[in-house]
Amino acid sequence: MSALLRPESEGRAGRAERALRLPFVWMLLGAAGVGAASMLSLGGPILGLVGAAVAVAVYRVVMRRVARRDTPELAGRHAVPQLLLGAAFGVFFIGVSVLALLTEFLFSRAEGNPVSIVASMAAVSLGAAVTEELLFRGLLLQAIERMAGSWVALGSTALLFGLLHLANPAATLWSSLAIAVEAGVLLGAAFLWRRNIWFVVGLHFAWNTAVGLLGIPVSGHAADGLLVTRPTGPTLLTGGDFGLEASVVPVVVGLLIAIPMLVAAGRRGRLAPLGRTRS
Repeated sequence: MSALLRPESEGRAGRAERALRLPFVWMLLGAAGVGAASMLSLGGPILGLVGAAVAVAVYRVVMRRVARRDTPELAGRHAVPQLLLGAAFGVFFIGVSVLALLTEFLFSRAEGNPVSIVASMAAVSLGAAVTEELLFRGLLLQAIERMAGSWVALGSTALLFGLLHLANPAATLWSSLAIAVEAGVLLGAAFLWRRNIWFVVGLHFAWNTAVGLLGIPVSGHAADGLLVTRPTGPTLLTGGDFGLEASVVPVVVGLLIAIPMLVAAGRRGRLAPLGRTRS
């Protein structure tokens, strides 16, 4: 009896395994796990870093055990160099944007221990960068790319990234569109170019940390940084209460950085055409 039933049971197991390997399925399972890990950040900077470590572990398990694929985008031997390179791009991006807007803000020194301020800001920014990049560029972008190609993946994840920021304080339709372009497109392009999560994490981390330390709201969230910064210019330039991300300047600067990244990714054969999956 058991011998007769074995082929049927093995067939069901095979179908279940194939179903789990579908990009849509492992994307949802991974998103649920990484999203749950990110909730630890609500407990403060230290728990946020713990949540980031848990999110990395969840991502590896889902990719290797469910999707049945390796994770070269998380290769440990490349983590530090790629993180630092990405951070350099992030500092350049924010530096150029702020320098173009120096006359539109008033800066004054903030009170508090500089070491504590920097450490806290860096910990919060790193935890958020890791979990958000694993979710958006690691899971969503790669899954959609396998179903519809790189361009659909880039556009859809950028749009979703912007729309989710509508829930942030002081958000508007414009600020969400700006986030979709300067963050969704730029970070997506960075991943497609380097195919390395740590590079994108470094860029994202340096971006948020630099803005926060300047005392400018980070996507609508007030930042206790090294400076107290008050916008004096037009909201279209300063971003108003939402912060620098709602300024038209980073949108332009972000595109000027993202376009060469996408060109380089195309030349390296790292983009899958519309409707064609990437191996």
